[in-house]
Amino acid sequence: MKSALAMMALAAASLPAMAVAQTSVTIAETAPVVTLNVTETVEAAPDQAVVGTGVQTRAPTATQAMRENAAKMERLIATLAKSGIAKKDIQTSGINLNAQYDYSNRDGQPSTPRFIGYEASNQVTIKLRDIKKVGPLLDTLVEAGATNVNGPTFAIEDPTPMLAQARAAAMKSARSQADFYAQAAGYRSARLITISESNSGGNPPMPMMTQRFKADSAAATPVEPGQVGSSVTLTVQYALER
Repeated sequence: MKSALAMMALAAASLPAMAVAQTSVTIAETAPVVTLNVTETVEAAPDQAVVGTGVQTRAPTATQAMRENAAKMERLIATLAKSGIAKKDIQTSGINLNAQYDYSNRDGQPSTPRFIGYEASNQVTIKLRDIKKVGPLLDTLVEAGATNVNGPTFAIEDPTPMLAQARAAAMKSARSQADFYAQAAGYRSARLITISESNSGGNPPMPMMTQRFKADSAAATPVEPGQVGSSVTLTVQYALER
C-alpha cells in the first residue's frame, strides 16, 4: 500500500511540470524597427480598351420614347456585331427614362416649368481586344446613331508578369533603404520581419472622358493608347541588429 501511495504522489508531483512544458512563450521584438512603404510601377502598352456608348431619344410619351430608343439601340448592337465585337464583350450599363421640362423664363418673368416630353437612354460598355480598332469603331458607332461615347479606358488583360516585376523592384528598393537606415543608425544589419502588399494591375490612373457627337461627325477619330502601369505597394518592417 505504501508503495502504491508513493507512486501516486510522484505522478501528481509531475503534473505541473508537464503543464509548463506545453505553454508557448512569445518574445517581443526588442530591436529598433523600421517601417517602409515602397511603391514600384511597371509600364507597358495596353492590349485592350473599354468604350461606353449609347443612344438618347426624346418623344411626347414615355412609351414612344422607350420604343424608339429600343429600335435605335438594336441597330447599334447589330453594328457592333458586324464590326466583329463578340456578344460577351458587350454589356448593358444603364437604361434610363426621365420626364423633361422647360425651365426657361419668358419675358424675364418666372414661369412654371413646362412639360415637353420624355427622354429615354440606353448605354452599353464595349470591351475591345484590338487596340487598333478603337478609332474606327468610334466613327462607326456615330454613323450607326450613337449620341454619346465614354472613354476609351485602356488596360492590360493579364497584368501578372508586370506585377511580378514591380514586386521584385519594390523588394529590392525596400532592402536597399533598410540597409541604409541600419548603417546610418550604427547597426550592423536589417532583418526582415513582416511584408504586406497592395497592387493595381494594368489600369491607368485616369477618369473616363465623355464626348457627344452628331450624325455628321468627322471621320477617322485619332486614338493614342500610350502606356498603362501596374503598381505594387509593399509595407515592410525590418529590425535593426548590431
